[in-house]
Amino acid sequence: YDFAGGQQGNVQPFSDEDASIETLSHCSSLSERTSSAEEAGETEEMAQEDFQYKLKVYIDSTVDKSAKTRQGALDGLKTAMATKILYEFISERRMTITDSIERCLKKGKGVEQCAAASLACLLCIQLGSGIESEEVFKTLKPVFKTILNDGAANIQARQAVSSRAPLLLFTHSFVREDGSRPSVNPQTTQLHTNALLSWALLLTICTGSHIRVIAQKHLPKLPRLLENDDVSMRIAAGETIALLFELIRDVDPEFDYDGWDSLCEKLNALATDCNKHRAKTDKRKQRSVFRDVLKAVEEGDFQSETIRFGTERMVIDSWVRKRTYDAFREFVGSGMNYHLQANEFIRDVFELGPPMLIDSAALKAMKSSRLERHLYNAAAFKARTKARNKFRDKRVDVGEF
Repeated sequence: YDFAGGQQGNVQPFSDEDASIETLSHCSSLSERTSSAEEAGETEEMAQEDFQYKLKVYIDSTVDKSAKTRQGALDGLKTAMATKILYEFISERRMTITDSIERCLKKGKGVEQCAAASLACLLCIQLGSGIESEEVFKTLKPVFKTILNDGAANIQARQAVSSRAPLLLFTHSFVREDGSRPSVNPQTTQLHTNALLSWALLLTICTGSHIRVIAQKHLPKLPRLLENDDVSMRIAAGETIALLFELIRDVDPEFDYDGWDSLCEKLNALATDCNKHRAKTDKRKQRSVFRDVLKAVEEGDFQSETIRFGTERMVIDSWVRKRTYDAFREFVGSGMNYHLQANEFIRDVFELGPPMLIDSAALKAMKSSRLERHLYNAAAFKARTKARNKFRDKRVDVGEF
């Protein structure tokens, strides 16, 4: 069509009927998109309702007569709380869930008690640092204390509680003044290790004056745990010593420890341990940890680590931050990255600010870039494999020749 005023060739002018058809087509397309969006919204709403219904069934099932059913319900709630933010749903049912946890701790056996103890921690992580979590703790504290102090209670339950309601049980693992060692079985040692790590977590929120008292009282005793036969206890003791040195030096940069030379000798021995009676994996892990612990004690150094989640990243740059991160990761497991992104309480602990809002376009771009990287890495791996195979073939030919 000639915009100057005439037609060209056989091209027909755009009629009112064509315009009407075009308009109807656009309206139809818009209607389809709107309908699709509404259907997607309805589907998402239905999925949310179905999910909440399952959670209600789990909560109801925690009081079932069958131990297997109760165990399944506790595990289901644990998985949900570890992988989703459920504050509103949980807040409305906080007392009911707390009562269920208390009942399972009192009436259940080993595995069920472990699950209940873990669920208690996840419940507090979901509720945050307010009065609601405090009430949960006050309700469950007496039960935790009873299980922890009951030598006849299931050892797995005591281990779970020791890592969630820390007390100074680990002092029973100290080498005595006369050089003798307490007689403890491996399961009891794990109980003491859990208690030590939980105590170390509490150190991260102590006041400076409290840290001074603790350092004076416990630094002379902690090195004795480095002589423990269990590698987990040795590592836990080493990391706790590094943490305590970091904390006391923050309070008193000129802090002087009388047993410093002896401690450094022990740490160096563990960092270079060649004991033939120890498993290779244990020695490798121990040497790696104690190299870092030795640097912390001698130089005040820390080997930083970067944690990436979504579009963000967090640097673990201190023993305090490491102990805190490890504790939360133990509770939420594979859901840690999700909680770092969305859980206001955990983000506040690590000073990450409010959760970032990511629109669908950004998420799509992230997924696309990940797919591209995956395809590129797959192609590169295939090319390397081909090249290596050719090289091996040539090497075989030369050998045969």
